Amino acid sequence: MWTFTALFIEYASKKLGHLPVNFLRLVLAFLFTGLLLMVFSGHFLPQAADAKTWFWMSISGLVGFVFGDFCLFYSYVVIGSRFGQLFMTLAPPAAAIAGFYILDEKMGWMGVLGMTVTLAGIAISILSRHKSGNGGRNQYRLKLPLKGVLLGIGAGVGQGVGLVLSKLGMQYYSLSAEGSSQEVIQMIPFAASQMRMVISAISLVIILMLTNQLKDLKPALYNKKAAWSVLLATFFGPFLGVAGSLMAVQYTASGIASTIMATTPILILIPAVFIQKQKVRTAEVFGAIISVVGVALFFV
Repeated sequence: MWTFTALFIEYASKKLGHLPVNFLRLVLAFLFTGLLLMVFSGHFLPQAADAKTWFWMSISGLVGFVFGDFCLFYSYVVIGSRFGQLFMTLAPPAAAIAGFYILDEKMGWMGVLGMTVTLAGIAISILSRHKSGNGGRNQYRLKLPLKGVLLGIGAGVGQGVGLVLSKLGMQYYSLSAEGSSQEVIQMIPFAASQMRMVISAISLVIILMLTNQLKDLKPALYNKKAAWSVLLATFFGPFLGVAGSLMAVQYTASGIASTIMATTPILILIPAVFIQKQKVRTAEVFGAIISVVGVALFFV
C-alpha cells in the first residue's frame, strides 16, 4: 500500500504542490474514514473519546501528518519517492526511541545494532565515492541535495514519533471507551486516525493561508490525473495504510508496527525501474536492503 501511495503522491506533489496535496489527501481520508465508521459503528465521527484522547491524537497528527508528511511530500519533489521512502526506514528507530522514553517500552542492544545497520544502509544509498585530485584518497559525497536529505530525516522521525504519540492517545481512548458498544471499541484505530486528520487539516488550512497557497486548491481539482493520484494515494495511504498501522500498534510494540511500512524502499525499486524508467545502481539496491534488515534487527 505504501509503495503505491508514494508513487501517486510524488506525481501529484510535482503537479500541484506538496502542501495542497497533503491537505486534499487529509480531507478525502477524513471523509473515507467517516463513512467507514458510519457503516460499522453507526457514527460518522469518533465516539466516547475524552479530552486526553483528543489532545494526544491531535499532537500525534501535528507531528506525523503536518510535520512528517510536509517533510515527506517535499522530499518527493526534491529527491523523488524512491529516496524519500528510503529515509522512512528511520521511522522504526525513531518510534522505538520515542517509545522507550514516552511509553517505557524496552530497547536492548539489538536495537542499537539495528539502528547502526539502518544508518549504514542509508549511507550506502546516498553517498557516492570520488577520488581527490593528484591521486589522493577516496572521498565520499552526498549525491542528493542536502535539503532533500534533511527533509527525508524529518519525515522518518515525524512518522515514528507520531506513531508513538498515537499509541499513547489510543491507550487513553481505550480507557475512555470502556462500557461503549463493541462496534465503537473495534473501530478505535480508525476513529483515532480520523481524530489525527481533523487537527492536521485545520493546521494545513492555516499554513496554506499564511503561505498564500489556498488559491492553489481550486485549480488542483481540475487537473484530472493529479486529482486521481491524490484520490488513490488517499485510499492506500491515510485511509487503509495509517488506520492499519494504528490497528497494529494497538496490539504490539510501536517499533514492530512501524516496521510493517519499512519494506517500501525495496518494493518501490520495482516500479522505479519498470514504470519510471529510472537507473538504479547496485549500491542503491544493496543500501535499501541493508536499511530494511537494520529495521528488522531493531526489533528482534
